Amino acid sequence: MSGAKRLTDLARLEIVREAAEGVSTSELAKRFGVTPRAVQYTLKCDAERKADAHVPTAAVSLKVTPEELAALDAVLGAAGIETRAEGLRRLIQVAGGVFVPDAQLAAAMARYRASLNEVGNGVAQIAKQMQKANRGGQGAGPEFSELRLAQMRGLARFILDSADEIDLLVRCRRDAMQLTATAALREFAHAAE
Repeated sequence: MSGAKRLTDLARLEIVREAAEGVSTSELAKRFGVTPRAVQYTLKCDAERKADAHVPTAAVSLKVTPEELAALDAVLGAAGIETRAEGLRRLIQVAGGVFVPDAQLAAAMARYRASLNEVGNGVAQIAKQMQKANRGGQGAGPEFSELRLAQMRGLARFILDSADEIDLLVRCRRDAMQLTATAALREFAHAAE
């Protein structure tokens, strides 16, 4: 039999507690008279035990507006879920089916980005022409024509229309996610009954 010291259950609990407070493995090994590997093994076993028992060890924290919090409470209440923690836990559990990347929204945003880049290049060219016209004074250099003015107006219209379309896309996606999340919460509420 080896001369290695065996840790008691109380010592294991103390190692886990102190490690969570930031005490180093080597310091714990010295204090409890074991090897650093024994401390690491103790910590690993505790983490596996918590994972096997589904012991919550991570926290989620975020700040929301009072309106967002009221909306969450309304959805949870309608689904029969009593606490915010339980509602968030259920959403996290079904996150694979609810919070999936939206390929359609991503493709639409890529198209808008390309269009806005093209328009941005056009604006830069128009601005150069305007700057040359202003530097040269009247009659000298390129002129700011009616065509350029019409292009500037078209650009303004395009940007405003794009902003409206992007807003509509985001609102539609948000509404779809809200419906999916509400359905998931209802499903879990009915399953709990």
